[in-house]
Amino acid sequence: MSSADIAPAGLRIGSLWVRLPIVCAPMAGGPTTPALVAGVAEAGGLGMLAAGYLTPAAMAELVADVEQRTDRPYGVNIFLSGADPLSSPQRSDVRRALEDYRAELAPDAARHGATLGDARFTDEQVAEKIEALADHRPGLVTFTFGDPSAALIGRVHELLRVPVAVTVTSTDEAQAAVASGADAVIAQGIEAGGHRGLWFDDPSSAAGGPRTPTAVLLAEIVETVDVPVIAAGGIADGAAVASVLAQGAVAGQLGTAFLCCDEAGTSAPYRRALLDRSYRDTVVTRAFSGRPARSLRNGFATRHGHAPSAYPHVHHLTRPLRAAATAAGEADDINLWAGTGWRSVTPGPVAELMARLEAELTDRP
Repeated sequence: MSSADIAPAGLRIGSLWVRLPIVCAPMAGGPTTPALVAGVAEAGGLGMLAAGYLTPAAMAELVADVEQRTDRPYGVNIFLSGADPLSSPQRSDVRRALEDYRAELAPDAARHGATLGDARFTDEQVAEKIEALADHRPGLVTFTFGDPSAALIGRVHELLRVPVAVTVTSTDEAQAAVASGADAVIAQGIEAGGHRGLWFDDPSSAAGGPRTPTAVLLAEIVETVDVPVIAAGGIADGAAVASVLAQGAVAGQLGTAFLCCDEAGTSAPYRRALLDRSYRDTVVTRAFSGRPARSLRNGFATRHGHAPSAYPHVHHLTRPLRAAATAAGEADDINLWAGTGWRSVTPGPVAELMARLEAELTDRP
């Protein structure tokens, strides 16, 4: 099946339909803005608002902003809280590892005049976020970092009457998500930028789990489940979207490609690192957040390659340091989330990027 056979159908998952099979990945922590979400929607794709790290009230404000900018469908991504590693049987080891990591980070913090944060667990208030969305009109709700459970998916269906998609990194996760009632899954390969969507972070693995490439994972999952599959990881242009469509995906999800759009909230040093090609490659690291995530291989990622598996504790520990480095314009000490296709990133309005992606997808000059 060719891209020409698929592209005109757009993206359909249950009651959701958008003209183009292009999803702008939710990028928590700043890059995703209401303007970016709305811009993607206006161009015919699916923009995803990132609710990770936000309170329900803050999320609702951003959702309202999106809805003031567009009447087209958009989605909301929610992080699942997961278990607190400091409540596990290994909590003494985790606590010791965090104390050691704090000491390791002290010179970096001193260099930036920053005080390291408290290494703590935070509740993502998932149920409250679902309740807050009842006053709005998202077209899709997605979950990352675990199985949302049949009860939570059922609540979304009951309260919002929209489909649910779950990020997965293996066929086992995909089958479990569908068993819980997911209407679609997002198959995230190892090439993806930012946090891996692993349901469980294996501390014995540098990548937290299997390093399955997107194409291989997609083929496995399409054969395993009977719900729509969105492909994510290393997809940087329309030709790559066409490729995953030909493999059976209903859409391609791109994140890194949108980081330097005018509408993105990407910081100035982050943008410069991407556009100036300041770094040579990417690496999957726990250095910034305590959970495996793909970043440009900067000095911080290189120095702290053995950070503990403790999320979100490490995220809160390093956050003030990263904020100070960002304010100082120092890209070498901030998380530079980027997928393996990062070299194709270009600046400009989101409308121009979407037009190019559509032209590449449909083989138009």
